[in-house]
Amino acid sequence: MRPPSAAYLHRMFSLDGRTALVTGGSSGIGYAMAEAIGLAGAAVVLVARREAGLAAAAARLRDQGVDAHTISADLGDEHAVRQVCERAGEFAGEIAILVNAAANNIRRPMGELTREDYDATVRLNLTAPYLLGAHFGPRMAARGWGRIVNVASQQAISAFGDSGVYGVSKAALAGLTRSQAEAWSAHGVCVNTVMPGFVLTPLTEPAQAVPGRVEAMAARTMTGRNGLPRDFAGVAVLLAGDAAAYMTGQSVYVDGGFSVH
Repeated sequence: MRPPSAAYLHRMFSLDGRTALVTGGSSGIGYAMAEAIGLAGAAVVLVARREAGLAAAAARLRDQGVDAHTISADLGDEHAVRQVCERAGEFAGEIAILVNAAANNIRRPMGELTREDYDATVRLNLTAPYLLGAHFGPRMAARGWGRIVNVASQQAISAFGDSGVYGVSKAALAGLTRSQAEAWSAHGVCVNTVMPGFVLTPLTEPAQAVPGRVEAMAARTMTGRNGLPRDFAGVAVLLAGDAAAYMTGQSVYVDGGFSVH
């Protein structure tokens, strides 16, 4: 028999019986969120481009007892997004939790960005979350329960380090969150944005390679360090479950105080 504290925590944070679709789930913040959601009891469907990385990520999850599945897809391709929508429910039931963590970050000075840079960024960082939400959101609402977690960036609110069109796309993603929340929250679907600080992931490796950048970013925090993927486990479980039933349309900052320092 579980002690009262364990039973309480299980009721509050368990994701048993849920299925989550996590884009960008093979590495970085996406993987950390998928792992946390899976360890909380949900089945997990990982989406990313590279099959080898997906297979390795799914194997790590299965080694921990997580029911993990994969779909290899380039979410910058609208046809591939539609295929993900069609296939995602085949593995472990209807998608109840959608985490949009896939992104690119083309770091060039604004005046050097090309139209293709712009289009590629918006397609992956904004259009894909819009299309996935447009597919799964109404279905969640019809069942009376759902969670959408969009992963944005400090560059949604602050320009630094050649934020360029990446910052534009992430600001728009926070706006998309509010619109999705307005559309579906009355039907049990909570939609929130996670705002990371500077996190040491494959996505930020170009910035990490700039001499002094890692140290400068850490100095802007209140904790004195940059983020790590594991810092996003707790917020993922919170926003994916019943504990956050009255949180919707919000931007949740997980940044070591970066945004207010």
